[in-house]
Amino acid sequence: MKFQRQLRSLKRILPGEIFLQPATLARYAGDKWFAVRQPDAVALPRSAQSVSTLLRFAHKNKIPVTPRGAGHGYVGGCVPVHGGIALSTERMNQILEINPADFVAVVQPAVNTAAFQAAVEKLGRYYPPDPASRADNSLGGNIATNAGGPRCLKYGVTRDYVLGLEVVLADGTIVRLGGRTHKNKTGFDLHRLFVGSEGLLGVITEATLKLLPLPPFRANLAVGFGSMNSAVRALQAIFAAGFLPCAAELADKFTLAAAAKRTQSPRLLGCQAHLIVELDGQEKSVRHEIAAVEKIVRRQKPLFVERGFGNRQCEAVWQVRREFSYALRDTGLTKLNEDIVVPRGRLEALFKFTAALQKRHGLQLACFGHAGDGNIHTNVMVDYHQPGAKARAEACLDELFRWVIASGGSITGEHGIGLAKKRWWPMAVSKETQKLHRTIKTALDPHGILNPGKFV
Repeated sequence: MKFQRQLRSLKRILPGEIFLQPATLARYAGDKWFAVRQPDAVALPRSAQSVSTLLRFAHKNKIPVTPRGAGHGYVGGCVPVHGGIALSTERMNQILEINPADFVAVVQPAVNTAAFQAAVEKLGRYYPPDPASRADNSLGGNIATNAGGPRCLKYGVTRDYVLGLEVVLADGTIVRLGGRTHKNKTGFDLHRLFVGSEGLLGVITEATLKLLPLPPFRANLAVGFGSMNSAVRALQAIFAAGFLPCAAELADKFTLAAAAKRTQSPRLLGCQAHLIVELDGQEKSVRHEIAAVEKIVRRQKPLFVERGFGNRQCEAVWQVRREFSYALRDTGLTKLNEDIVVPRGRLEALFKFTAALQKRHGLQLACFGHAGDGNIHTNVMVDYHQPGAKARAEACLDELFRWVIASGGSITGEHGIGLAKKRWWPMAVSKETQKLHRTIKTALDPHGILNPGKFV
């Protein structure tokens, strides 16, 4: 075991918070991606002060520390590549405050996203960011990856709701950044530097989050189409008419066939494409607007249109959507989930490109996701038992990312770089931008102990 003597010493300093048992170490070796690496110790701190003590010790002894939240990432972001300490914030799981008058909440990092949203909504307030795995993930992990979700089309991503952070730096210094006001221009916008930083710059121990008024009503349309082009054009027509849905989700034929099998939804079987459009606000205006949106959609001659009114009917539609990823796993193929983003105007071109891509490489591609903001989860489905499948998959991914970058897009919209996309990082940003990342990393973590082995 690396650092054996030092870690035993740390265990005495933080009794009940440092664990060295092999079974415990194995549980913190990875996330939902394929890579695993067992740490030399697991830390389960109960407070920011404990995190500070741990990092001060690790900084002095140059021990790697890999922060992690709920472990539901898709890019290997919390894999402790260099061993050392896997630092899980799971014990720091309290909602410290929900203040309806200030429209803010203060939370510890391990608060479950869905549970937090439910608590906020009981008080008539709203926290919109809604990653698909919100029932399982944590707010700290959402902040570390700048998570999004369907509703970010209208409401923005996690970054847009972080007013302030308490962060422990690599040397153990505790800093409080930002605040609880909805406007704040006192110095640099430092708290946002840590949003999306993937555990490379500090450990988040508390967050002050912005809340909104809870929209009193919602309605949606679930629409089947005979072609993907018709679905994309329907969405473009909705925008052109001046509507901004809170969510707009597209799925392709392969995804829908898998989802039909899993959910027993017969309508999905006949679809080449499926579009969900949701609106929210005051009931009278939402009912009027959803009727107008339906008229726009029907001009593309859809196969069917299903309407959902109110929370119960709308959630029934979204429950089917949340099964898409699991349905693809049910196929028995390995799902390489790439959360690429293209400019909104390039959606139709993206679907044409992926159709050609799968023919060239002899692989199935399954595309679904947040069409309203161009963030389409492009899943390369691989049977690794086939000869040459791995090489074809790698070539397919290289071509996909080259096309996305050339189209003015991004190689990740929600999941982050982690390990999975590390090799495309130099393609995605300039040498000057890479150098700037390294400069910031070195300034905040001079010994490089925080989440080493990742993209910086």
